[in-house]
Amino acid sequence: MSNTQPGSKTGAASPPNEFGAKILDLARQLARWSETADGLTCTYFSAAHKAAARQLCDWMRSAGLHAEIDAVGNVVGRYASDGAAKALIVGSHYDTVADAGLFDGRLGILTGLIVAEHLNRTGRKLPFHLDVIGFAEEEGVRFAAPYLGSSAIAGRFDDAILQRRDKDGVSVAALFQEAGVDRDAIRALGRPAGTLRGYLEIHIEQGPVLLERHLPVGVVTAIAGAARFRVTIRGVAGHAGTVPMPLRHDAAAAGAEIALAVERRCSGHGTLVGTVGQFAVPNGLINVIPGLCELSLDIRAGDNETRDAAIRDILAAAEAIASRRGVSIEIAEIGRHSAVPCAPPMRAALAAAVARAGIEPFHLASGAGHDAAIFAGLTDIGMLFVRCGNGGVSHSPLETITAGDADVAARILLDVVVNLP
Repeated sequence: MSNTQPGSKTGAASPPNEFGAKILDLARQLARWSETADGLTCTYFSAAHKAAARQLCDWMRSAGLHAEIDAVGNVVGRYASDGAAKALIVGSHYDTVADAGLFDGRLGILTGLIVAEHLNRTGRKLPFHLDVIGFAEEEGVRFAAPYLGSSAIAGRFDDAILQRRDKDGVSVAALFQEAGVDRDAIRALGRPAGTLRGYLEIHIEQGPVLLERHLPVGVVTAIAGAARFRVTIRGVAGHAGTVPMPLRHDAAAAGAEIALAVERRCSGHGTLVGTVGQFAVPNGLINVIPGLCELSLDIRAGDNETRDAAIRDILAAAEAIASRRGVSIEIAEIGRHSAVPCAPPMRAALAAAVARAGIEPFHLASGAGHDAAIFAGLTDIGMLFVRCGNGGVSHSPLETITAGDADVAARILLDVVVNLP
């Protein structure tokens, strides 16, 4: 292990939280580029998105990296090793949800940037190229096409995405055509497996687990597998005052019972979670028994077997509820992603660095999706979660981390990078 501390070639300790304070400052600066004046919204290929990309690219070049914005909008900066060396990717996304927090996704890019800047400043060479990548589109807000940027780098871009349209009817294909991007340009971005040393991602936790355990960081064991469904329930509309309760075929009541069935089935089963995030009674009136109800299902777990067992039980329960209540039900699967385990060597490297930082290594699964999942099977992946304040609220302006926790994460990443063979 190297005994050199961040800040100088001689090993002199840097000021407290120097890395962390810089990361937080850069996150605040990057948030100036937004589609809304009173918050942070940065969706794919918007003017704010393109401005944020240019800012990241400028910062990478100032840090001594060779940097460019690629065909699909990824910002790629390289701290170069020998020409034939493999590349270790440290990355995350810079697009956001609507009315976002400052750190979801962007924390990982900026932490990688600060570490690369330190390596360049101190002249520390690595046995691999260090590629710091800001992925252009992970959230999938504009086109319902998540992981667009990382899938291009991983050589797993799905051509079907080109037909996706935003709320204004603009397709991804039309957007790329306007930008002069063709399929060959996208295909050229793919990294062959043999060229990669691994993939690491630093990410705000998006939950309260580390906060409740009073730990600044945690090592991610797996990225949860998720499945999503649209449920449409059709009952019989009727007058709220004249149809007796036993004779009703209430679509919303059936939907509510299904939501409670999801809650019961997904409670107390480790990493398993279930959510009815959308619940609507189209054209509902205060004095009419609902004849139509539409709802969503989102089922996740740290392994596919647990998730799939829950799905079977929930869908069977929904059918039984519909039959008993005399309503019809249509269930359409709209997306499914397999659970992705983090590679044991990367988990071990992160845990060792956490321990060397004087912190108890704690392992936890991620219930959210991440760009890291796209690289599974292509190279070893590893993730480090950083404690989220404000009760673990993320995807919100209330999202926060401390300079101290960001600093710890940067030093752990630096430790891993300089000790990875």
